[in-house]
Amino acid sequence: MQPSDISARFARRATLSRSVRLLAQFRFEQTEPARFYGALAADTVAMTTDLWTTATGESAAGRTVLDVGGGPGYFASAFDQAGLSYIGVEPDPREMHAGPAADATEGTFVRASGMALPFADDSVDICLSSNVAEHVPQPWRLGNEMLRVTKPGGLAILSYTVWLGPFGGHEMGLTHYLGGARAAERYTRKHGHRPKNDYGSSLFAVSAADGLQWARSTGALLAAFPRYHPRWAWWMTSVPGLREFLVSNLVLVLRPS
Repeated sequence: MQPSDISARFARRATLSRSVRLLAQFRFEQTEPARFYGALAADTVAMTTDLWTTATGESAAGRTVLDVGGGPGYFASAFDQAGLSYIGVEPDPREMHAGPAADATEGTFVRASGMALPFADDSVDICLSSNVAEHVPQPWRLGNEMLRVTKPGGLAILSYTVWLGPFGGHEMGLTHYLGGARAAERYTRKHGHRPKNDYGSSLFAVSAADGLQWARSTGALLAAFPRYHPRWAWWMTSVPGLREFLVSNLVLVLRPS
C-alpha cells in the first residue's frame, strides 16, 4: 500500500466545513471541556476507524485501542460506541479525575507514562496518541513505545501540535513566537499563575521535520498529513519550512511489521 492510499478514506471527510467546525471548538477547551473533547473524540474515532479499514480492509469493531495520554476519558465513550475496546493511559491523576474517566463505565484506565507503557510487546491492535507528543520531553521515545505495543499489521497513530504553528503556544496564544520561556513568563505576569501548558515542563518545541524524520527511520510510516486541514491543503506537509508554520497538527500513521 502506498502512503497516499492509507489516508484516502479519511481524506473524503477532510472538508473545509469540517476544518471550520473543529477549529471553532478550540476556544472551549478550558471553559467547556466536554464540548471541546466531545467534538474532538468523535472526529478522532472517525479518523482512526477510517485508517484501520483502509489499511486492513476490515471493520475496526472489536479491536483494542490504547489511547496514550487519554486524559480525563472523553474518548472512551466515543470509541465504545464505535465497538472498540478502549484502554486509556494517563500519567497525571489530576487529568484522570478532571472528567468522566473517574466514573466511566466504558473502557479501562491506567495511570502510567507514555514513555514507559506497562503493556507487553505486540499487545494492542491500535495505539493512538492525540496531542500528547508536544507535552513530553522525549516524544520519539513515546513513539517507539507505541510501536512496541502495537501488533504487527496494526496501526500506531501519533498526532501532535507543531511548535511553530499558530497553536504551538496553546493557551499562551501567538506569544510563543517570542520564545517559549518568554511566552510563559508573560502569561504568568498577565494571569497570576503559570500556564497549564508550561514551556519546558509540560510543553516542548516539537517540529514537523523531527516527527517525519523519526517516523521514516522506523520503516513503518504509511502516511503523514495535517489533522485539521481540508484535503486540498495536505500538500503543505511535503514542503520543508512551510509545514512548520502551516501544518499546525501533524498526523503520523505507522504500521509495524
